[in-house]
Amino acid sequence: MKHPKLFALMLAAILCLPAMLLAREIPAVVSTDWLEKNLANPDLKVIDIRKLEEYKAGHIPGAVNVFYGSWAVKTPDFDNELPADDDLLDIVNGAGLTPKSLIVVAGKVDNPTEQANNTRVAWTLRYAGFGNVAFLDGGYNQWSAEKKPLSTDAVVVKAADNKPAFAKQIKADKEQVLAKREKAVLVDARLPEFFFGAAKFPFVERPGRIKGAVNLPTAWLFTKEGTLRPADEITAMAAGVVGTDTGREIVVYCDTGRLASAWWFVLSETLGYKNVSMYDGSSQEFSRDIRFPLEKFTWK
Repeated sequence: MKHPKLFALMLAAILCLPAMLLAREIPAVVSTDWLEKNLANPDLKVIDIRKLEEYKAGHIPGAVNVFYGSWAVKTPDFDNELPADDDLLDIVNGAGLTPKSLIVVAGKVDNPTEQANNTRVAWTLRYAGFGNVAFLDGGYNQWSAEKKPLSTDAVVVKAADNKPAFAKQIKADKEQVLAKREKAVLVDARLPEFFFGAAKFPFVERPGRIKGAVNLPTAWLFTKEGTLRPADEITAMAAGVVGTDTGREIVVYCDTGRLASAWWFVLSETLGYKNVSMYDGSSQEFSRDIRFPLEKFTWK
């Protein structure tokens, strides 16, 4: 196991989680060794979010390919948005996922964006109502580097018939963020230059952070190999910025709702914070609304 402290921390945190999460049957973050040992479990469902051509060239045995762009769609106004509820239900049913499924998301981890792709899909699956959702630490990269078994066989699954059971409390919209701005801890998961307003992407109209937000960059969660940092480092980062009150309301955001998913997942699923949501529209949306007071650092 690459990070034994992390998994010990997760076990301790699970004991403090609300009832809906006590039924979790798999760790929130699984190692390559854990996954290899559990490949024969009929309830295990590995979701490979890489491009189809990459999947066809070699994948974890039994993995089902559902490309990242299916889970986080581009709309005329925004990037990385949740699919409509009906469409999301079609996706999870088409992947053969059921309430019994032990779901592991496995994608690439070559850069912070790809690392966050895994947690973004995991967050989407939690929103869709699935409890046993994990992501593979180190992703497909780690699996391949360790020369774990690969397959080129096409995987055919039996479609499921899930009914809507969306966990809508983990998604915050613009009006909710405006209403909660003075009460909740707003966590900006972008790099400091974006948090301080020294840089912005072209699709963001105004630079800066929501007034009062704190900074926890997603890029700091992962090593250069794409695995999570040791548990003590992650715990210290979180506690130093959002505190240790696991009941405090927290809203995480970034530019488009992708990077922020990593801190949502770590805070909620491994560290035991019980009231965390993610603002899907993030700065791409709030920078267009003058009702949002923005702060940026200015040199004197």
